[in-house]
Amino acid sequence: MPLITTAPLLLTERLRLDAHTLDDFDSLAAMWADPEVVRYIGGTPRDREDSWGRLMRYVGHWALLGYGYWAVRDKVSGAYLGGIGFSDFQRDIHPALDVPEMGWTLVTSAQGKGYATEALRAALAWGKDHLPGDKAVCIISPENQPSLALAKKVGFRENHRSEYHQSPILVMHCPL
Repeated sequence: MPLITTAPLLLTERLRLDAHTLDDFDSLAAMWADPEVVRYIGGTPRDREDSWGRLMRYVGHWALLGYGYWAVRDKVSGAYLGGIGFSDFQRDIHPALDVPEMGWTLVTSAQGKGYATEALRAALAWGKDHLPGDKAVCIISPENQPSLALAKKVGFRENHRSEYHQSPILVMHCPL
């Protein structure tokens, strides 16, 4: 299978998932600086430098691994709603994550409206045809009840518990 080097376009009823661009940087940086967005993702708002590195990783995953993160946009307005996708961050987690890790982050105004469910289902459907192996993994803080409910809704199940940066996490698997 040839390597995919940029995020392919995925369309859902309300969303457009496509490649991150430089034009997304200000919106992405504002999202990661929002204390509500990062409450269960380390708890510390990120600065623009961190967000710049994140944008580079999102794009770089596609170029090097053939999978990565999509920008999630409102299909009608084009507004940036967040990011979702697959990664290999080489996290220091034991046992090691041996398959693509799925993650999602939405701006506060887009949360609780079903957008994440819609985007996750589209990304998982793409993953079934394009990712190596037969499963995806995600890591979630046990305190992050909204993300745990979402993960379970789309098919993730707890595999084991571990720690990441001295914080407890649930490692969840989803068949592709």
